[in-house]
Amino acid sequence: MKKLHSWNLSYSQARECQRGLASKVRFTSLKKPPELIAGIDCAFSKDGKKIIAAVVVLKMPDFGLIETTSAVRKVTFPYIPGLLSFREAPVCIAAVEKLKSKPDVFMIDGQGIAHRRRLGLAAHLGLFFDKPTIGCAKSRLIGIYEEPGLQKGAHALLMDKKDTLSTQYEIIGAVLRTRTNVKPVFVSVGNKCLLKDAIEITLACAVKYRLPEPTRLAHQLVSELKLNT
Repeated sequence: MKKLHSWNLSYSQARECQRGLASKVRFTSLKKPPELIAGIDCAFSKDGKKIIAAVVVLKMPDFGLIETTSAVRKVTFPYIPGLLSFREAPVCIAAVEKLKSKPDVFMIDGQGIAHRRRLGLAAHLGLFFDKPTIGCAKSRLIGIYEEPGLQKGAHALLMDKKDTLSTQYEIIGAVLRTRTNVKPVFVSVGNKCLLKDAIEITLACAVKYRLPEPTRLAHQLVSELKLNT
């Protein structure tokens, strides 16, 4: 686990931190299919004062459960659009630090580079983990796209302007249909993989449901933990 920066930052410092870290995200092809994949999701306690993270590690390709961990932290950073990772990443890191297994890939319920400053939660965590990391979000944060086909596996590219002054667009992710005639998910690179890898792994993990198994099961676990937090 890398230690990239302090979490005690002002809002402007946090934005500058994102800009600096975004340039460190690596786009490299996976050398082989993952054997162990970890899903991560977060939830807030009923009073909103604590945040819970759950990690579920599965063995590919049958999704046998290897391990689960969780962590709880006080909320120390307010909700500010675009700065979600400063609110959620510390508790995710705390939960991952408890793992005994070593996942080959992490899948996060959140954005990778599909973010205004190209550093969503999955990209931020991917740099801390220094592992292949995929963002698989249930909704779009930014970008434009054409609706993908209705069949499972259909996808469209998610595009965004390179910067506020640019007229040029760049690919920031994919809008992926994981089930036929069901709403798509939004997939983007977090770190150390290519978009095609992220799409292939997400599809391979979407066996019965709209959400891929790693994040679906992490969501189930964190929802159970929330009831007692």
